[in-house]
Amino acid sequence: MEACEALQVAPASYFLQHMQSSELSMMHRGLGPQGTKALAVPLVTNTSILRLNLRDNWMEGMGGAAVAEMLKANCYITEVDLSNNNLGDYGARAVAGMLKENSSLVSLNLSGNNFTDRSAEHLGPALIANSKLQHLDLSHNALGERAGKNLGDSLSENTGLRSLRLAWNCIRGRGAVMLANGLGGNISLRTVDLTLNGFGKEGAIALGQALKENAVLEELNVSSNRIPPEGAIHLAMGLKVNKTMKSLNMGRNPIQNAGCYRILKSLQENPDSAMEELDFLGITVNQDFEDLYTAVKEIFPALAVNHGARVDAFRKAKA
Repeated sequence: MEACEALQVAPASYFLQHMQSSELSMMHRGLGPQGTKALAVPLVTNTSILRLNLRDNWMEGMGGAAVAEMLKANCYITEVDLSNNNLGDYGARAVAGMLKENSSLVSLNLSGNNFTDRSAEHLGPALIANSKLQHLDLSHNALGERAGKNLGDSLSENTGLRSLRLAWNCIRGRGAVMLANGLGGNISLRTVDLTLNGFGKEGAIALGQALKENAVLEELNVSSNRIPPEGAIHLAMGLKVNKTMKSLNMGRNPIQNAGCYRILKSLQENPDSAMEELDFLGITVNQDFEDLYTAVKEIFPALAVNHGARVDAFRKAKA
């Protein structure tokens, strides 16, 4: 109440009613920077709340900084959702500073916060310093090539993350290659989502090499990344020796039947493959692919494959 008075904001009755709960969810409340500052003050010493959801409150960088400062002192909160708050580079810098000191946070959602390459310059080193954070969502931001390099360098040294979402960013070119190189050296990540970036051929080649080196990754989503057939063929070379991958999503890439075929063929040539699911959504295949799938199913009966229509089925429909 004193913090609300000092910052001239109205106290939120919902917060007052749930201060002793294990979860505080205040989404879409329009807290803004000032309201977030007022909320952060009592949370510094709160020992009940373990999960904090402040999604979509337009707290901006100043509000994000207030939450970050609170998390430096609070050692009870383990899950935080700050998505869609327009934190920007200023907020990213504050969050990065917090991650270097906090040792209790396990899950952090920073999706949709207008983070740029400059944000990654701060977040990258923080991910090297922090070994407790297990789940990080950086999707729906504006992370580009330089961010790919910074995050790639960090991932090669990070030992805590189990899942990472980078979907809907702008990581391409050299940045995509560097990020893939980092994944190759990572020893903890199980799930990575790179949907809608722009990895293209060069990024796919680097991912293929990463799959040869990485011995822990289980799920990879590279759908909608403008990967051509050549890129898929190189990625398949990695799958030919990989022993941990369980799920690969290549949907909505222009890899054509040739790319789908080579990926499926790599499983046939790898008796140690752990693959359970292949997703080629939106990609048309032909009878050769279907015949190969039948043969591969004899080796891996549980393997599920999703794809677009078959070419001959499409022609019959037109006729």
